Amino acid sequence: MANIIDGKAVAADLRRNVTTAVSALKSAYGYAPTLAVILVGEDPASQVYVRSKHKFTKQAGMGSVAHKLPEDVDEQTLIDLIKTLNTDADVDGILVQLPLPSHIDTQRVIGVIDPAKDVDGLTEISAGRLSLGRPGLRPCTPEGCVILAKSALEKGDSLSGKHCVIVGRSILVGKPAAFLFLEQNCTVTIAHSRTKNLADVCRSADILVAAVGRPLMIKGGWVKKGAIVIDVGINRVANNTPRAKRKTKLVGDVDFEAATKYAMAITPVPGGVGPMTIACLLRNTVLAACARRNMTISQKL
Repeated sequence: MANIIDGKAVAADLRRNVTTAVSALKSAYGYAPTLAVILVGEDPASQVYVRSKHKFTKQAGMGSVAHKLPEDVDEQTLIDLIKTLNTDADVDGILVQLPLPSHIDTQRVIGVIDPAKDVDGLTEISAGRLSLGRPGLRPCTPEGCVILAKSALEKGDSLSGKHCVIVGRSILVGKPAAFLFLEQNCTVTIAHSRTKNLADVCRSADILVAAVGRPLMIKGGWVKKGAIVIDVGINRVANNTPRAKRKTKLVGDVDFEAATKYAMAITPVPGGVGPMTIACLLRNTVLAACARRNMTISQKL
């Protein structure tokens, strides 16, 4: 039976490190980093995420600024706000909560963010730095996947040399995750829904990252015995459990119950990758502030 990777606990450890770093910055420089989050519209899930980001940012001792815009806001108004935040010396990180309404060009909006404040690691410059192996702000969810995979290893072991299969090729998770696992000296394969013999490809993975966005797509028998499984998927499906209090439930891209019979370690949904995204966002905000202001901290984040 697989060990369950507790994403909440790993994220809490990272947030504690961030809090310590912020305290050190206050003592040494009299300054605490500030994160600005922009929310457009009334999407319930996005509102929950933004509230959580605000809560944990404040708990870490950082400044938190929220800008809420109406669903029908025009694209230029949103862009003008980002440009204002780019030039605001008191703002160290900018995050635009996705998804945006359909009438807004997401890539154009993201492209306006100052790369030095791109704490979600989504601008073309951030992506280019990642692909070239140059220092920069890394995308939060893929970075969280790497941290969770490391947490599942035996003491003294590393990811180096392991075969990592990533199912999903999105610019948000799949592609950046490939570069991040390459940085750990993994051998990386990117697969997707049209990959031939996908089950066989998955069974070759020492580390299997599921980020395809299809509920329970990865079957238990697709998992190599002793593999580490990182499930990025968050899918809401009907809850057919007898006497269930809720009509729907969250499941990942992996058939969790079946996969636990094969995997050495696996992330649950919820409670796995999700908490890491916010923790890595807080870390990126501290790193962005240090880079912009030539500040240093002794501890490694």
